[in-house]
Amino acid sequence: MPNTRLAQPPFPEDALPAPPPARLDTISLFVDLDGTIAPLEETPGAVGPDQARRKLLDALGAKLEGRLAVISGRTLADLDRVLEGRVPAVGAVHGLVLRMPDGRIRQAASNDRVREALDDFRALAAVDRSLLVEDKGAAASLHFRRHPDAGPACRDLATRVGARLGLAVQEGDMVVEVRAPGPDKGGAVGAFMSEPPFAGRVPVFLGDDLTDENGFRAVRRLGGYGVVVGTRRPTAATYALAGVDEARAWLTAALEARD
Repeated sequence: MPNTRLAQPPFPEDALPAPPPARLDTISLFVDLDGTIAPLEETPGAVGPDQARRKLLDALGAKLEGRLAVISGRTLADLDRVLEGRVPAVGAVHGLVLRMPDGRIRQAASNDRVREALDDFRALAAVDRSLLVEDKGAAASLHFRRHPDAGPACRDLATRVGARLGLAVQEGDMVVEVRAPGPDKGGAVGAFMSEPPFAGRVPVFLGDDLTDENGFRAVRRLGGYGVVVGTRRPTAATYALAGVDEARAWLTAALEARD
């Protein structure tokens, strides 16, 4: 069934060029996971460790001397499961949970309002078994990838729940989420860029989803650039790559480039 949310009219930004070759000695690199360096799957749990991705991230982390962070909507525990704990710097739950390169963890506290939102989401999922509810501690997600036609009902519920409980509402690719107040992906970029080893380099952010736009805007403000992966438009990214394979190829080419 087609993803009607992504079926948008053409915008001038559709003509974004591919990014130039990356000079890894000059940049700090921020990457989303799902839809960027890992293919989208029917459920979040269907994405697991991948040998080729592991080798790529290991090589990037070494070449960048630690200036690599994965920033995702997933929880910290789930990112460590998928990435096998091999990436020290992580922004989880869209920036509400940060693990700094030295292992320090900053996180927004879970709260009763998120617990109440989970109850509302689970009530809808009990009626439509194709929906998936995800408890992220400081956020609650309602996935409808297995039933795209349920998207309007999911968005309507999230909007009403967010307004009632004073929680922020954000959309992703076939998911809607309510979250506690706190940093977004742009805030995560800013936090990492304020400390070594990220500070003093050009920030580059790769992402595919609507929530990655905050990251694109943040790196632009800091003198860097964003790369949108896929066809979603409009975007604050400066460059575009067609998909996951192209994103991984661009990163691999940066590793193989001669200094």
